[in-house]
Amino acid sequence: MPHDVDLIILLAAGFGIALFFGYIAARLRLPPLIGYLIAGIIISPNTPGLEADMALANQLAELGVMFLMFGVGMHFSLNDLLQVKRIALPGAILQITVATILGLSVSMFWGWSFGSSLVFGLCLSCASTVVLLKALGDRGLLDSVNGKIAVGWLLVEDLVMVLVLVLLPATAVLLGGQQLAGHDSNENIWLTLGLTLLKVAGFIAFMLIIGKRLVPMIMQFVARLGSRELFTLTVVAAAVSIAYGSYAIFGVSMALGAFFAGMVVKESDFSHRAEEETLPLREIFSILFFVSVGMLFDPRILIEQPLHILAVIAIIMIGKTLAAMALVLFFRYPLNTALTVGASLAQIGEFSFILATLGVSLGLLSLEGQNLILAGALFSITLNSFVFSAIEPVQNWIRERSHLARLLERSGDPLAMLPDEVDQDYLRDQVVIVGHGEVGRRITRTLMADGIKVVIAEENREIVEDLREKGNAAVSGRATEPSVLIQAHIQHARLLVISPMDILDIHKIVDTAKLLNPQIQVLICATSKEEAEIIREDEIGDVYYAKEEMAKNMSNHILNQIQIAHHHTPTH
Repeated sequence: MPHDVDLIILLAAGFGIALFFGYIAARLRLPPLIGYLIAGIIISPNTPGLEADMALANQLAELGVMFLMFGVGMHFSLNDLLQVKRIALPGAILQITVATILGLSVSMFWGWSFGSSLVFGLCLSCASTVVLLKALGDRGLLDSVNGKIAVGWLLVEDLVMVLVLVLLPATAVLLGGQQLAGHDSNENIWLTLGLTLLKVAGFIAFMLIIGKRLVPMIMQFVARLGSRELFTLTVVAAAVSIAYGSYAIFGVSMALGAFFAGMVVKESDFSHRAEEETLPLREIFSILFFVSVGMLFDPRILIEQPLHILAVIAIIMIGKTLAAMALVLFFRYPLNTALTVGASLAQIGEFSFILATLGVSLGLLSLEGQNLILAGALFSITLNSFVFSAIEPVQNWIRERSHLARLLERSGDPLAMLPDEVDQDYLRDQVVIVGHGEVGRRITRTLMADGIKVVIAEENREIVEDLREKGNAAVSGRATEPSVLIQAHIQHARLLVISPMDILDIHKIVDTAKLLNPQIQVLICATSKEEAEIIREDEIGDVYYAKEEMAKNMSNHILNQIQIAHHHTPTH
């Protein structure tokens, strides 16, 4: 076989087999990336049969990492993170610490060096954003409070891992590894670390001051030409050239460069278009990344080290999950939130692979360690959907054992009750608003400006704390729980307003409200035309649907304008 078709063999075999196993994984309701990893294992030098070029696969994996990190940067939303910062920031950092210590302790017990054990522990501590977004999306949880906490938590993990990728090469020698090619190993470790941080700070400053203005400006300039392929090329060129430039000029990892390229593109007015146009390319390269990661895996470890693999899976799926759940409950969030966040973190993915590959290249992680991480990822991603399915049964099981539920659920939580300052007179004929999203905020503002009494029931504790600081009556918790509506004094309320949410939850809330206050009037914001029709058929309250209301308002405005014009038209 001529040597110059190695790339074609790799792509043809990789994509073909990845498609087959990805399809099987999807049919089994598992993330398709399991299929891509299996495809890589099949064409790897470690398994008999077809053998693809490993060096080429590594370069394609590097490209895959760049596009994956570019995608993470484009999805990185500071607003999402700020909404849940009080739980996501300390929670993620503590959970990373616990998981790293677990991985470190177990591997040092196996006789590994401290440096290897540290990298191994860090690899086990970070979950996959790709897997999480898919799991939450499939269950319609992305916009829920639990979903936002889980995504915010993973954004913090991603940021910590970006920092680890930057600092690891600088501290490799101190940890017992070796310098990357082109670095002087005789340099003082603190000098190296200082220089690395200085270069990173220089790169970040450059991206925030110049890149933030320059890239959107170029995108706008190209978008005016109206050429679709030139626009796509602009975004891809920005991703790859910033990633390479960060490495060549600032000595920063290409992964970090690509992450910031994504963040800068997100700042542009054309970010949605950029995301849509580059999605196929990003997905193709991320598939190549997972295939090449599979190629690194040696299946013999399953036979040679079964106990080690079980220990790794236990750390990922039990240790991390329990640590995260304990932290969420400590922050006095409900059991359901703790279980959702715990399930979200019961897997490892792309950052673990990137970090493991870097660890191997720095001589800090053995191939055995890398194989254990790959095995842990394969099993944990495969089992993750089952973990999500177990949330409800586990919650019911705990609640049936009331003494356990009382311990775990928020007992004596100050935010679950209205503060004493709220006057009892205030809690008569008030309007109870469930949910303080965009719709809830606008309604609250309008009512309060008119001097109408309002009590807000909201799941996100941080929003409730902010509302109380401003002197508003607010209570924390899921309004599907009768106790939350009781605390909002629904029995004396004049009106109940329900923000857009799941139709089953709306039914539960209305049933409880009408049981406690049969005279209460109910207003419901529907998320879709179909939902609005179902609620109207059920006759549980007055329904408002955004597009319908907009059309009504615009029609009324047009009719008014025509009448005014008609009124002012002089008659001959």
